Amino acid sequence: MKNLIVAFGLLLFSITVSLAQTGTIRGSVRDAKTKEVLIGSTVRVDGTPLGATTDVEGNFVINNVPAATHKIIISYISYQTKELTGVRVESGNTTVIETALDEGGTSLQEVVVKASRATNTEVAVITEIKQMKPIAVGISAAQIQKSQDRDAAAAIRRVPGISIVDNRFVLIRGLGTRYNQVMINDVIAPSTEVESRSFSFDIVPSNILDRMIVYKSGSAELPGDFAGGAVKIYTKRRPDQNFLDVGFTAGFRPGTTLQNVQTHERSGLNLLGLWGADQQISSSFPTSSGVFNDLNAAQRAAYARLLPNTWGLQSKNISPDFRFALNTGRRFDVGDVRISNLTSVNYSLTNQLANVDQRIYQSGATANDLFEQYNDANYSRGTRLGVLHNWTARFSPRFTLEWKTLFNQLSSTETVVREGQRVVDGVDVRSISERFENRSILNSQILGEHTISDLSKINWIAAYGYSGRWEPDWKRARYLRAAGSTGPDGQPTPYQLSVPSQPNPIDVGRFFSKLNENVLSVVSNYEHTFGTPENREPNRIRAGVYGERRNRAFSARFYGYQAVGAAGDLTRRDINTIFAPENVTGQPGGFSLLDGTKDLDSYDGFNTYAAAYVSGDVNFGSKANLTLGFRGEFNNQTLESVVVGQRRTLVNNDVFSPLPSLNFTYKLTDQQNLRFAFSSTVNRPELRELSPFSYFDFNRLADVRGNPSLKTATIQNLDAKWELYPTQNELISVTAFYKNFNNPIEEFLLPSGNGLSYTFINTKAARNYGVEVEFRKGFPNAASIFLQNLQVVGNASVIRSRVVLGQSVQAPDLSGQINNYDLTGVTDTERALANQSPYLINAGIYYTEPRTGLQWNILYNVAGPRIFSVGNLDNPTVYEMQRHVVDLNISKTFNKQLELRLGVQDLLNAQFRFAQDFNGNGRIDHDVTSRTANADQNVRTFRRGQYATVSAIYTFGRRTIIP
Repeated sequence: MKNLIVAFGLLLFSITVSLAQTGTIRGSVRDAKTKEVLIGSTVRVDGTPLGATTDVEGNFVINNVPAATHKIIISYISYQTKELTGVRVESGNTTVIETALDEGGTSLQEVVVKASRATNTEVAVITEIKQMKPIAVGISAAQIQKSQDRDAAAAIRRVPGISIVDNRFVLIRGLGTRYNQVMINDVIAPSTEVESRSFSFDIVPSNILDRMIVYKSGSAELPGDFAGGAVKIYTKRRPDQNFLDVGFTAGFRPGTTLQNVQTHERSGLNLLGLWGADQQISSSFPTSSGVFNDLNAAQRAAYARLLPNTWGLQSKNISPDFRFALNTGRRFDVGDVRISNLTSVNYSLTNQLANVDQRIYQSGATANDLFEQYNDANYSRGTRLGVLHNWTARFSPRFTLEWKTLFNQLSSTETVVREGQRVVDGVDVRSISERFENRSILNSQILGEHTISDLSKINWIAAYGYSGRWEPDWKRARYLRAAGSTGPDGQPTPYQLSVPSQPNPIDVGRFFSKLNENVLSVVSNYEHTFGTPENREPNRIRAGVYGERRNRAFSARFYGYQAVGAAGDLTRRDINTIFAPENVTGQPGGFSLLDGTKDLDSYDGFNTYAAAYVSGDVNFGSKANLTLGFRGEFNNQTLESVVVGQRRTLVNNDVFSPLPSLNFTYKLTDQQNLRFAFSSTVNRPELRELSPFSYFDFNRLADVRGNPSLKTATIQNLDAKWELYPTQNELISVTAFYKNFNNPIEEFLLPSGNGLSYTFINTKAARNYGVEVEFRKGFPNAASIFLQNLQVVGNASVIRSRVVLGQSVQAPDLSGQINNYDLTGVTDTERALANQSPYLINAGIYYTEPRTGLQWNILYNVAGPRIFSVGNLDNPTVYEMQRHVVDLNISKTFNKQLELRLGVQDLLNAQFRFAQDFNGNGRIDHDVTSRTANADQNVRTFRRGQYATVSAIYTFGRRTIIP
């Protein structure tokens, strides 16, 4: 590590002393009276062919100006031409001109031009990334529209070094979701999941996105809790014209749409992501499991009858998917104040059926020795109601006030009917899971932007966030019978409900959970420009503060049914009738209820975060720029729970993290940059990961529990990037990175003979390194019209990682007690990081024909095999295998008002395949289906099917205005 830093410093020094022999002139042009920027002003160096025009921000740059004293001539239609004499240009330096023009007559007084910065185009995003000090990549709303990606998760996978898990979670540079930081409009987004630190990108519909920027290197301005990357999601800010759009989409998925499935229904407005009051536990239930279980069987059965008998499965024909979007934008003036509003309402109803083949193998030396095998008919119906509502008031060019609100209400109704066999016991199994999940996510912000002077500006944000998640009445049941057994009539023996003496998560029971999280945030940033802008490149200093208070309340209740006396005949009834009120009596031959809730199944968590930073630019002439930064972060995590009737503090961690950063840019030419970056970052455990609460994952057949002994991980990051911008919308870049981890947090499989139990641990160390390549190429000068309308984009990443677990780790046992686990003979002490793909490839061909409004594109994506579930010597590590994905999209606009779209996603319908590394060589071998002693084995396989959508978007009364 020291050698790398020394080499980096030598390279930095050698570059800074190599300065060019010419200089640069840059600056801005404004209206002298209104201070509005003037777009398209002409700026030229008198007596030379050198010149430029101002961009949408009123800025211009003239490169390669000979070192001398020049006359600069600035002109703009309807304004007086201005001449600046004695402008001195020094070799290797930048001369900055900030000037204003006076109106030059009355003949064109009716022409009023007002501008707002364009941020959602491909050119704008490329320009923004080019000007950033940290190393970053991004995607614009324009490219998202071409790709017809439905949500942020689908869109962001086009970015270099990005892969997607479960169609919603983002991995950056092969690092797990916990190593990402997600921000919405510059405010940290809360985790959307109960069981992990993850942000579900599918909750953000694509039509409200302005752009997404992924920061790969750290800087003082960014929160320090990330290692893979920091993702900034920017929603649309304000409209550039008045409009009203309505869009409808119908979706068809072979193998799902029009198929007949077994599902369950819920009361309430499920189509809006809501549920009925009868799905909640009655307030009359005793809150203590001890008090409840001390009641007699009949009394407990009386409480059980208060729960609705909604166990019955229904046969349903799946309708096509449906999506609706309403978008409107308005701009108007109230006196001298420009007011604008942007509102978007989205609704979707989607369906997914998958037949999942699932196998669990016995530990030992024999390959393909089955322990259990199942086929899951997994049907899920999802709804999403989303609202974006933004207001902007521009009081003057120096003061803008905004209010941004984003709300999502989501639900998922999932029914799993599992048929299979416990091979080792010779028992047929039929299990049923009936689950409904509801999520509410709100993010509301008030933002202010103030230009104090031409050299100073400040912005601030006050934000409130809310995240709620409910699992009302998750019902599970398991039926068993002897494999191959038949009755006297020769028919198969009926299944019999498995009713244990004590509640457990595998057999019959009802689970309730709710999470409420409230977040208050305050952010402020200040920037000041130093120096004399007339004769050299100005240096800038930035400083800011970030404060956040997060309160989380989580509670879970679990009830299991109990057979009273001999209830054999009753247990043979099917799921539709078995729990009818007349069968839940608490009398011999009937059912009663037991409370399986533990004290640690509920907790209150608090996170207090305070940060301050300062950073500054040091310019070495016109070609070299060094940005130095320091960020200090204080974080307190507190976790409380009621244990044996007393409220106890289980976790109280105060951590201060000093986080230095360095970003250096050297301009090889006007179109080429070299970038180098160093930063220190951290990775804090999530409140859920600290909580000893235990949760059963039905689909994985695994128990997941937290670890209160987790510590904050620290990461040292090194990045180097070469980038070439041949034109405004073209780029080629190559990036290399190296990351060194201390105490990284990883998933750990507890050594247990009672099924799969996972927790979270601090390993000793890890490293992650790789290379990323990106290109974006157009053919505007080609002789062929077809090629002129064509654009090719692509990116590829090669990534390697290694985690060192050490000789022992701290983790809770099955009772929750923290132990030191000696790893000798238990698991590999070195392996790849979980979820890290060795390679990622994205490619796309985009065709746009402006004259006819026709667009089409073909997109390709693949991510290499990655660890899905960490294993040990008895239960091998499971890998998610690569899938080749091809998407096709076509759209056509008619009369500038009606747009029709056709999209086909996942054309190849490649199999989702999860395989375990039985032979322990750190990869999945090709002979996965063989029965040799060294064969690796499939543990989970399924296909989701292609997905075809047809969309119609109509614009009512669009009135184009000059923005």
